[in-house]
Amino acid sequence: MSVVVVGLNERDAPLELLERLAVGDRDLPKALGVLCDSPHLSEAVVLSTCMRTEVYAVLERFHDGLADINAFFHARAGSSPAGSAALEERLSVAYDDAAARHLFEVAAGSDSAVLGEGEILRQVRHAGDRARAERASGPVLGGLFRHAIEVGKRARTETSIARGVTSLAHVAVALAAEARGGTLGGARVVVVGAGEMGEGMASALSSVPGEPEIVVTSRSRARADQLATAVGGRAAEIGSLTHEVAGADVLLTATSSGSVLLGVHALEQAMAARGDRSLLVVDAAVPRDVDPAAASVPGVRLFDLDDLRTYAEERMDERRKELVRVGEIVEEELERYRAGVLGRSVAPVVAALRARGERIRQGELERLRPRLSRLEPSEIDAVEAFSKRLVAKLLHEPTVQVKQAAGSSRGERLSEALRQLHDL
Repeated sequence: MSVVVVGLNERDAPLELLERLAVGDRDLPKALGVLCDSPHLSEAVVLSTCMRTEVYAVLERFHDGLADINAFFHARAGSSPAGSAALEERLSVAYDDAAARHLFEVAAGSDSAVLGEGEILRQVRHAGDRARAERASGPVLGGLFRHAIEVGKRARTETSIARGVTSLAHVAVALAAEARGGTLGGARVVVVGAGEMGEGMASALSSVPGEPEIVVTSRSRARADQLATAVGGRAAEIGSLTHEVAGADVLLTATSSGSVLLGVHALEQAMAARGDRSLLVVDAAVPRDVDPAAASVPGVRLFDLDDLRTYAEERMDERRKELVRVGEIVEEELERYRAGVLGRSVAPVVAALRARGERIRQGELERLRPRLSRLEPSEIDAVEAFSKRLVAKLLHEPTVQVKQAAGSSRGERLSEALRQLHDL
């Protein structure tokens, strides 16, 4: 049995490929079902964000299971033979300790374009929770993801990696402000999407000096109303998006619609109603909400996820100083996780050995019950206590030895010897 992670992130692949591989919330149950239909996978979790798509899995047959995960990615990418080869080159694979280390680094925010970002920790938790709800995750990945959450919390508590602007949503607002000369004060800003990213962008806007006017639109009018009320803005119907864009100075978009919401024609219509006013668009969605060709529409200045990543990279120098300490925390937690895994690997053998000892002890006492009945209660208690101590002492050294050797070839030999010698 091996734990593996297969996937890619924004450093490995162009945005167009990330878009094809992205697994939205609505598509997640189907994706997990496809993975768990493999006879070679016993558990699976899909972590898909705007920056990465990764499959974590427990493989019962390593190479066959790995082939099934690769097939999953190729099916989502819809690659041609040439594209398949390119995807194969970009997919990264890590297993066992390296897989756990990778997830811990992701949760700690040290493997993000925005170092220390807060969204990724929530996304890791959500991925684990959804897999468990779909019965795709079991004790192995469940334990791994719970430990990853602990690592993420510890990294943010004990280091300064999360100090300052640490979310992609805040980066989007900061980029928009800089592109408008350093301020969004007095601007009308339309936020498309009331999910986690949309909420983050609207929240960041609400604290911008100069009180920009915030308009929130979403496929869910109820969520748009709720978010708009929380940030002191107003909500609008998603069907009126073109109209709202026509009156906006800035458009921030981050939905999980999976398809383009604003095409070139719609933006041309909106721009025609604006006169000479320009429009700044920051599209943080994966897949993109705004057609990339919209950048050619006169008066439209379009930024996408690649631009956000570059902008964030240029401002990470201070936070990079925390990476050494975060790395130390990851290694400490990896050792603690490894110790727990090793202990659990021999736990069934130890439990079975002790259970067998207890059955033998009780069987012998039962056989002697007629003779024990002649004794005083205090004497019966003494015999009972003696039998328990004797079994515990006999099993103590084998238990210690197999636990100390857990995870090594010696440990495997000792475990197998115990199983055979005691018919466990």
